Amino acid sequence: MMNDQALEATPETESKEPVSESTMQPELTSGAGVSAVSQEEYERLKTERDQLLDRLARLQAEFENARKREARERNEFREFAVAGAVEQFLPVLDNFQLALKSKGSAEQLRAGVELIVKQMEEALRSLNVQPIEAVGAEFDPRVHEAIEMVEKPDVPDHQVFEEVRRGYRIKDRLLRPAMVRVASNPLQKEA
Repeated sequence: MMNDQALEATPETESKEPVSESTMQPELTSGAGVSAVSQEEYERLKTERDQLLDRLARLQAEFENARKREARERNEFREFAVAGAVEQFLPVLDNFQLALKSKGSAEQLRAGVELIVKQMEEALRSLNVQPIEAVGAEFDPRVHEAIEMVEKPDVPDHQVFEEVRRGYRIKDRLLRPAMVRVASNPLQKEA
């Protein structure tokens, strides 16, 4: 191994010439007070350095390939998940198209649409999508979006009395809040 005295100190020059391997090679002297690095030791260190640089380049390439593979697999998984969800709704779409072609009465059409709504709700349940409880619940700004407060003496204060648009969540994640009308009870505020 090289020790601290292996290289002779050289005065700094202001030359802006590029450094080449030949200028970096230590002097091989056997002068008094200066330890010499053998040509064999120099070649071994140079080979070791080249191997380490090659290994670094290979590791960087492997890392880049792994990053690209992970991004591709993530996109494929998303596409697969979307395809699974869409597949659940295709029968619902088919039934809506059949209803549009129907020549039945308004009452028959309504009954058909009610069946389609039940089919749609079942498809959502199979995807773990749950409706947010609204009517009769106390107003919760985390899951409800109040569009109006209406004075109602027969309903408890801050209770949802009408759902304008249903809200949904998947497990603990809110997909969209329920749009609701909230009661304001002046009799309860005074007490």
